[in-house]
Amino acid sequence: MDTNQPNSPASADLIIKHVWIVTMDEERRIFRDGAIAVKGDRITGVGPSPDILQNFRADTVIDGTDRFVITPGLVNGHVHVTGEPITRGLVPDNTDWQENVFGWLIPTYLSQTPEDEQLSAKLAALEMLRTGTTCFVEAGTILDLDATVQALNETGIRGRLGQWLQDRAFDPNDDQSELTKTAVAKMVAQQDRYPATEDTLLAAAPCLVGHNTATDELWREATHLAQDAHVGVTAHMSADPADPNYYLETAGARAIEHLANLDALGPHLSLTHAVHLDAHEVDLLAQTETSVTHCPMTAMKGGYGATATACSPRCQKRASTFCLARMAPITATRPT
Repeated sequence: MDTNQPNSPASADLIIKHVWIVTMDEERRIFRDGAIAVKGDRITGVGPSPDILQNFRADTVIDGTDRFVITPGLVNGHVHVTGEPITRGLVPDNTDWQENVFGWLIPTYLSQTPEDEQLSAKLAALEMLRTGTTCFVEAGTILDLDATVQALNETGIRGRLGQWLQDRAFDPNDDQSELTKTAVAKMVAQQDRYPATEDTLLAAAPCLVGHNTATDELWREATHLAQDAHVGVTAHMSADPADPNYYLETAGARAIEHLANLDALGPHLSLTHAVHLDAHEVDLLAQTETSVTHCPMTAMKGGYGATATACSPRCQKRASTFCLARMAPITATRPT
């Protein structure tokens, strides 16, 4: 059992007994007649039903015989909480990546009000919780972070999220220095408002739009902030050949190699899609323990070429941080 043997039964608020429990702990233990004890917002005991029932007492006891399989909460490594529930089914199926993103999704995101974002975020949280996903990483298309956090706080879900961050001057008349200054200030301010602490359910983190929308300076600042604040950085990258081609033309290296040259790769970074990579880029991701979150459904719908060109099997073989979703172990601590 995962707790010390007390002389008298410890108090718990809830015990669920006679269930299958998949712990995902270091020993990958599975209890076919297991029980779990919860007090407040903490799991205080996990183990065989006889042991838990002997060592814990609770006012509420649920018999899960032939009803439940308890697992750790799933983690959604990439979700647009203010977009996906509203845009799903909106985009025609015959659009390519460029039209899908720039012709449909981004205009829809930019047209949303804070109230729209709150509704979408609640729907996204409901869908995730209903399917056992208790933690998420936002993809970086939130406009009103305060309104979104307020809505998500009502659901009890855990997540790391941030405002839409990009700073590249696409218009020659734009002031590049001012765009970067504004993006960095926004990133620092959100981290100050929503810092990541041990008991924080929702905390800020740099959420770069990615692709070719961020300057080197924004990448450096996001990396430094993430390392100082002990949070991660998330960004879209190389869903389409346009990303590696852009960096080849402007920096003389493919996207992943350029990020390596900026010291932006590492365990703090999660890149989404990463379909159009070469072997050297995969090796760089593996060597730096950079995470890749692959989105097969999006790749199929958007025609990213994942089935024809992606090196997903090589990624999985070379890097343990290539994932579709993640699970955290059940321990005697706050449930995830």
